[in-house]
Amino acid sequence: MVLTQYKLLNTNLTNRLIWLEGSLIPSLIIMAVSQGGTNLITLAQYKDFAGLNGVSEDAKLNVIIPSVSQAVKTYCGTSFVDFYSSAKTEFFDIKDNHTTAIMLDESPIVTITSVQERDGQGSAYVTLISENSDGSGKYEYTVDEETDTIFRTEDTADKAFPKGRKAVKVVYRAGYASTPGDLKLALFDLVKYYLKDERKERLSISGAQISNQVTTSLRENIGFPDHIKRILDFYKLYK
Repeated sequence: MVLTQYKLLNTNLTNRLIWLEGSLIPSLIIMAVSQGGTNLITLAQYKDFAGLNGVSEDAKLNVIIPSVSQAVKTYCGTSFVDFYSSAKTEFFDIKDNHTTAIMLDESPIVTITSVQERDGQGSAYVTLISENSDGSGKYEYTVDEETDTIFRTEDTADKAFPKGRKAVKVVYRAGYASTPGDLKLALFDLVKYYLKDERKERLSISGAQISNQVTTSLRENIGFPDHIKRILDFYKLYK
């Protein structure tokens, strides 16, 4: 089996400073995946978690929450909630004559609407049939939901996808109806981490100096606090 779409997204975060109401607020800018999408937590959810009743922090939170949501999506390599109800169309470049499987970007799979392939950029896409689903006797692909992988098949063996740019087109839905509870907790802590300037090694509160441990004991940690990264790693996809 040969897999395509190998990606490591955990190095694609950089820092930007946004001027907001006279203070510099850190915002994480995503360089590798598309901007936008649904925030993984809401302002109301965070304020309820943090016990905030006023509106004095709302402007800062409205900057931090979308940035933290996108940072987590990028680190984990999936958008979680963006394509649970609406379909995503994904194209795959096949760079050799031996690729028999492709890994989808979103996880977990909810439903596959269609898998199509074409022999060349001037050719029309042909819709593949999954496991004789239409009674035609065709077994042209199967889906492994544990790995979010589509295998190109024949009746008795795997088969290679055609080579070329955008040679394979998949329309599907995947993700969660809402942010999982443990992931939501990690997001709450990450918002607090930036809102309260816990990323700084030293804080001054009422004249007292407080030291924070900002280094990490975890390998390949790009800057998330260790207790947050441990939760994110449960959801991180390696492609």
